[in-house]
Amino acid sequence: MVLADFLIASATVLGFISLFKNLLGFARWLHATFLRKPKDLRNYGSWAIVTGATDGIGKALVFELASKGLNLVLVGRNPSKLEATSRELRDRFGATTEVKTVVADLAKLSGEEIAAAIAGATEGIDVGLLVNNAGMASLPKYFHEVDRELTESILRVNVNAAVWATKGVIDGMLKRKRGAILNMGSGSAVYISSYPLMTLYASTKAFLATFSKSISLEYEGQGIDIQCQAPLFVATKMTMMKRWYVFIPSAEMFSRASVRWIGYDRVCNPYWSHSVQAFVARTLDTIIVWGIECYAKWWRAQERSCR
Repeated sequence: MVLADFLIASATVLGFISLFKNLLGFARWLHATFLRKPKDLRNYGSWAIVTGATDGIGKALVFELASKGLNLVLVGRNPSKLEATSRELRDRFGATTEVKTVVADLAKLSGEEIAAAIAGATEGIDVGLLVNNAGMASLPKYFHEVDRELTESILRVNVNAAVWATKGVIDGMLKRKRGAILNMGSGSAVYISSYPLMTLYASTKAFLATFSKSISLEYEGQGIDIQCQAPLFVATKMTMMKRWYVFIPSAEMFSRASVRWIGYDRVCNPYWSHSVQAFVARTLDTIIVWGIECYAKWWRAQERSCR
């Protein structure tokens, strides 16, 4: 009888501890997502560099950062798109926002060329924030079906460019003892155990998450905040989703949430409905992975039927 009472009491205590832990986690999520005051990004420096700045999340981010009072260095491969984005920024924000552009095809440049291009464009200016946003992905395919050129491009843009762009700014941030780096990762690499038929994309984004966590520990005592954001689907050209809804925000909706989180957690999911989906994904990982594989196979069948 004594043993039975002890077991019941122990189970009750453990239940209360588990409940309290979950309630505390929910309260922290509410605070971080909706109530926490965003950092004044100008305290890092007056300029931000954004790669992949002419489309999707990158373009939305440059407008959001400009609204926070930052000057911008836009990095992209298309000169006409860079000029168009620069013109839009000047039209909206006027003389209050300075804009520079760097024409760079990150899929073709070596790491040292990327670092040199970033360092050259930012010489003499107070760079406080680097956003490694540029990314590439293939359509859903088996690994052996992704051609060599695309494989190399995905690795260069998603991994090589982020590492070497970071190399291009880190020395200046160390000298000034302040700065922030945001690496745009993916929920496909953080919240589920595998992402079949998108292997290269998910693997490169997993690298960014580990890179961000590790390097943030190296520099957190020197005034430099480094973070990887891991969004799920956003309505952009890359995801081929044209309309937003509650679980798939527009690039503008996501960018507002993204900027609020800069300087906080090492790896995070800034948009509220994405974090809800991430919780479900962690809970139902095996089912989610199976569903992704089924969807990817359906997508490939549709692709073949359109040929």
